[in-house]
Amino acid sequence: MQKQRYVPHPGWGRRGRNACVLQCVCLESPVGELLLSGCEKGIHTITITMETEHRSGLISDQAELNPELQKCVTWLQSYFRSAQSVISLPFPALHHPMLQGDSFTAHVLRILQSRVRVGQTVSYKELSEMAGNPKAVRAVGSVMRRNPVPLIVPCHRVLCSSGQSGRYMAGKGDHIKLWLLSHEGKKGST
Repeated sequence: MQKQRYVPHPGWGRRGRNACVLQCVCLESPVGELLLSGCEKGIHTITITMETEHRSGLISDQAELNPELQKCVTWLQSYFRSAQSVISLPFPALHHPMLQGDSFTAHVLRILQSRVRVGQTVSYKELSEMAGNPKAVRAVGSVMRRNPVPLIVPCHRVLCSSGQSGRYMAGKGDHIKLWLLSHEGKKGST
């Protein structure tokens, strides 16, 4: 059972040479089902679902996955066994349009991924300062809400300046954020 679909990036011609053929796979995790999509160039999205649904057409044999999607599955499985184990693992390649180029969004997400490690947290204000724009606290919050690859780009490690965890997945996943922080050895306030 394999699901592949053609997904052009914005601005690309129909079925142009840069078009992506996505593969999708579901992965069970302690925080719910994870739906991963990616192409041979990297991961496009990770969606955390709180409901387990049967999804037909998804890849069931991980041997059929492209190498980048397989690397992401391995990374996530390692993370959920022991958060500290991923410190020595390379990140899976990311290939979502939001993460490409020099936009403020891409810059903030790359800084978060590269500088805020397992077991660390940062406030929205600190992250805006790290991104070079201390007044962009709300913009950083907006970037976190639109993060296409949670866990790999760890938006759950971004807290309010008060130390409270803040809203995760529009408030529906607050318990997931607290679980992730606890799993990494940190505590967030509710």
